[in-house]
Amino acid sequence: MIGVRLVQKVSSTRGFAKVAPHVIPALDRAVHRLTRGRYLLSTRMLPGVVLTTTGARSGLPRRTPLACMPQEEGKSWLLAGSNFGRPGHPAWSHNLLAHPDAVISWKGRDILVTARLLEREERAQAWTALLRFWPPYATYQARVEREIRLFRLTVR
Repeated sequence: MIGVRLVQKVSSTRGFAKVAPHVIPALDRAVHRLTRGRYLLSTRMLPGVVLTTTGARSGLPRRTPLACMPQEEGKSWLLAGSNFGRPGHPAWSHNLLAHPDAVISWKGRDILVTARLLEREERAQAWTALLRFWPPYATYQARVEREIRLFRLTVR
């Protein structure tokens, strides 16, 4: 699959990390809205959800399109707070730490979920699985000093 390898290579570059956070989420939100939640543009390469969290400070709903690794046949999902390999943790991860109950749009369905930050051995196992699933996460981690947060979302 030359296409997947090419996308992985491009998504590992610093240029991608500068541009993608401004372009990909905006495109995904527009396509998601136009297709009434049935489609995300970025799912051509990776499975994705639109995560609706409660703002940690504002208390307002915040919608973020994210790549995910589905598990247990649609009963849980792994999310990596990679922030495209940029220095800070993404805002959605702060929101989940403050308010773990959230909603995801998955394949056109809204699903109530609870998020849990993975730690120690459980995180290590999930990280290994994520690297097999999408190798650019290793590049993102090498680029930053912080540990990339991993969350498991489970159906409530």
